[in-house]
Amino acid sequence: MSTAEALSVIPAAVLRNLSDKLYEKRKNAALELEGIVKHLTSAGDHDKINAVISLLAQEYTCSPQAHNRKGGLIGLAAVTVGLTTEAAQHLEQIVPPVLHSFSHQDSRVRYYACEALYNIAKVVRGDFIVFFNQIFDALCKLSADSDANVQSAAHLLDRLVKDIVTESEQFSIEEFIPLLRERMNVLNPHVRQFLVGWITVLDSVPDIDMLGFLPDFLDGLFNMLSDSSHEIRQQADSALSEFLQEIKNSPSVDYGRMAEILVQRAGSQDEFTRLTSITWINEFVKLGGDQLFPYYADILGAILPCISDKEEKIRVVSRETNDELRAIEADPAEGFDVGAILSVARRQLSSEWEATRIEALHWMWTLLNRHRSEVLVFLNDVFDTLLRALSDPSDEVVLLVLEVHACIAEDPQHFRQLVVFLVHSFQHDHSLLEKRGALIIRRLCVLLNAERVYRELSTILEGESDLDFASVMVQALNLILLTSPELSDLRDHLKQLLVKDAGRDLFLSLYASWCHSPMAMISLCLLAQAYQHASSVIQSLTEEDINVKFLVQLHKLIHLLETPTFAYLRLQLLEPGRYIWLLKALYGLLMLLPQQSAAFKILRTRLKTVPSYSFKEEKVARTTSGIPFFNGGGGSQISDDGNTNENSHDMHNGINFASRLKHFKQIQQEHRLHSKSETHSRFNSASSMKEL
Repeated sequence: MSTAEALSVIPAAVLRNLSDKLYEKRKNAALELEGIVKHLTSAGDHDKINAVISLLAQEYTCSPQAHNRKGGLIGLAAVTVGLTTEAAQHLEQIVPPVLHSFSHQDSRVRYYACEALYNIAKVVRGDFIVFFNQIFDALCKLSADSDANVQSAAHLLDRLVKDIVTESEQFSIEEFIPLLRERMNVLNPHVRQFLVGWITVLDSVPDIDMLGFLPDFLDGLFNMLSDSSHEIRQQADSALSEFLQEIKNSPSVDYGRMAEILVQRAGSQDEFTRLTSITWINEFVKLGGDQLFPYYADILGAILPCISDKEEKIRVVSRETNDELRAIEADPAEGFDVGAILSVARRQLSSEWEATRIEALHWMWTLLNRHRSEVLVFLNDVFDTLLRALSDPSDEVVLLVLEVHACIAEDPQHFRQLVVFLVHSFQHDHSLLEKRGALIIRRLCVLLNAERVYRELSTILEGESDLDFASVMVQALNLILLTSPELSDLRDHLKQLLVKDAGRDLFLSLYASWCHSPMAMISLCLLAQAYQHASSVIQSLTEEDINVKFLVQLHKLIHLLETPTFAYLRLQLLEPGRYIWLLKALYGLLMLLPQQSAAFKILRTRLKTVPSYSFKEEKVARTTSGIPFFNGGGGSQISDDGNTNENSHDMHNGINFASRLKHFKQIQQEHRLHSKSETHSRFNSASSMKEL
């Protein structure tokens, strides 16, 4: 197999013309060479054939001279044609030199390498497959060649190779996939078109299971959806659509690996990529069943942000997917990770988008209702986040947060923790109390039982060291109590103070904390029909108590007395003889009001309507001004229920009102001392600033 053997069978003129600069001479020499090889093949002289191939490969295709390389390439193609059916056994010698020439710096050499390999492939067809990966790699590079002629030649060769592969039984998809996966990250548009073309062709071959290997190149296809070329985006989308259809029709699909890819792509900056990935996830949720249980948390993490996407199509598909996902009642024993899903929902509570935060809360509520014991295990991880969410700028979010809290607060320790945090939050963020206090308290009362909520709040505020805050908080709670429809049952309980134990217990529960606000205390007494005590509280007020804040609160109360909430109280004024302490309390309020104020005029007008007759022993007459006055019968006292019983007003239904009044005065004295201390501190601070 020496060079001498090759030279002995190939005339010198043929060898000379094979490296000639003129294409026609090289072509004629190749034809003569083809004839020589045919003769050697007929004779079965494979040693000389090997010698000829070796000569062409080493002396010509590896020559530094471009014309020699061109001659070697056309010569190797001619040898293959001459070998015909015998060519397969010599391909190990023929093909590598041709492939090596694909990377030559001379574009004409690369062109002739394509031409030579094309002619070789036409002869050997399926036997060519053993070199498929090397040929594919070479074609991949040539598809982006800088020379248009080389690209054109590579395209022709590519089509032929595709034809050969589709009809071959020797093609190994398992060996090819690693190469395809590696190439999928190339950004060159020509290479991308080349790759998508091959994926589409191979997927069309019935005997090649491209779907089974889809996870290996799925990410690359999704990457192409954001290509700057419309044609590439369209081709990638078409390929993906075809695969998705195949998935729908396939009984066995590896959803898990693909789900991981889709989750990543759902966060793409590219709108089309997001829409496609969410569409795939939507189908996976419908089709995947228990295969997807371990991936539900990741899927949810992809869906929730897309619910707030700026693109409507993405929002619609995301919501549908979210609903589908939540409708599936998965079992933690089957791989459904409650903790992971809860963690995703917690993270999304910090989303800047309201719709996403709302859906995250829906998930928390759903998990609590379906897997309460599992959720409570992770409660420490989410509770603080849920509490902070009560300050969310969205009312709808706050209401849902309260729904979740209410679900958690079925357990007493969590209920206490919630109410303590609420008070703490209101204390450190007064704007939260002003803007959201009523909303939060009212909703909690609906969800967790109003009496339970108010009792707990009162217990906490009773021992509150920040007296200013305690006063503000009690005033807020009192206003909610008097005005909210949700608390009508609570008001009804309090109205039964003197006749039912439930009313008495509730009154006493609120009393201690209501002591922080004189006006709240007066309101509570009027609501509970403890009119004599209300009068006592009013008369216990000192000059220091009648400040601007007090008068503002009093003004609100006078207006509230005209609302349906206090309709019963106004009707009781029809029986002044029976409810003399109500009259006395109202007159006490009237005397505290400035005469020129609107509240004074409202209350005075109401009192003028009190009839001048009375029942039993008490007489109520009118002055010339029309205002009734008391004409007591021998100084006896009439209790709130209408019974005459001198000196009996200290005890009603087991309540020692004298003791309560003493406690009220004590708390108010603490407020006065605190106020003086604050004033003194501010004065000293101002004086120090002046001295500086």
